[in-house]
Amino acid sequence: MGRRKLAQFHVELSLQPTLLSVVFLSFLSIVLAFACGSVIFLFYHISPWMGYKTFFQGAFGSWYAFSETLKRTIPLLLVGEGLALAFRAQVLNIGAEGQILLGAVAATWVALFSGLSSFLLLPVMFLLGFVAGAGWALIPAFFKTRFAVNEVLSTLMLNYVASNLVLYLIGGPWKGKGVRGFTYTDTFPEAAWLKTMGITRVPYFTLLVGIVVAVGGYFFLKKTALGFELRIVGSSPETAKLLGINEEKIILFTMLLSGGLAGFAGVGEVAGIHHLLRHPDHISLGYGYTAIIVAWLAQANPLATILTSFLFGALLSGGDALRVSLGIPFQVVSVFNGLILFFLISTEHLSRYRIIWGNKKVVEKSGS
Repeated sequence: MGRRKLAQFHVELSLQPTLLSVVFLSFLSIVLAFACGSVIFLFYHISPWMGYKTFFQGAFGSWYAFSETLKRTIPLLLVGEGLALAFRAQVLNIGAEGQILLGAVAATWVALFSGLSSFLLLPVMFLLGFVAGAGWALIPAFFKTRFAVNEVLSTLMLNYVASNLVLYLIGGPWKGKGVRGFTYTDTFPEAAWLKTMGITRVPYFTLLVGIVVAVGGYFFLKKTALGFELRIVGSSPETAKLLGINEEKIILFTMLLSGGLAGFAGVGEVAGIHHLLRHPDHISLGYGYTAIIVAWLAQANPLATILTSFLFGALLSGGDALRVSLGIPFQVVSVFNGLILFFLISTEHLSRYRIIWGNKKVVEKSGS
């Protein structure tokens, strides 16, 4: 009897993707997206080398560029953390864009119309902004748990309601007295402004909260009973039922938390960046939609959203540089976002497999 080695490795299905496979496939998705994105530069008669050089200089080439990347990272981090928890429970909250706007609306009311003392303005703005975002998210959560309404459609549709609510307010009852033909509110009192890092537009407070929530969210999932229930509901609803876990409670909790964090991010934008309520496209540069990819790329790990939100913050900041320096429309950033998401979805199934190295499979072969 003789033996012949068929291979030095074999591939097997893994119930839990390894960290190495997730990191590798995420990196591969980004590389493939940027490689395909080179076609965009060729379409504008710009060499890909020049395009990407301009992009990286715009994102990291100076302290100002880096601060602009960091400024865009903050809302993506806050929103992405909430969506990561929701996605871990298989709750697809696509309405973060509207929840950001509701948080901004609530903060504007507190800053301009509440009449509160100066020292109370910022705390109440953030508290009410969180509640407004959470309440907006609980609407589709209620319909999902009571009437089995698909949360993807309901949360998405509420984004348009929120956007038009902002347009109504800034063009009607809340329109600033001295803005003439423009549509935005009066400027907030300085007591309602967040302090920033030096001469940058990076608010200390929301950056710190984002990092703390990322770390806290990771330990919440790993170390708490509620986090365990959330993971079980997301990975196996049948097992959750057998264990007596209340799925409706998990859905309501994750929607409340993800919506609240989005509303919190909206307060940060109006209190730390704009100091007034303005057009929805200026309050949020599509942060609610981009944060979906942030959470997905992080594999619904709140701690990993620190890195993925920074990546997409750089993408937005570099996109500004492409528009200003090379005349390429800012919408190109959305193309890169879509390409990254496309390759993430395309390679996600591969993360479920792992390669086992070594002489582990041997077959018997009859000798002559």
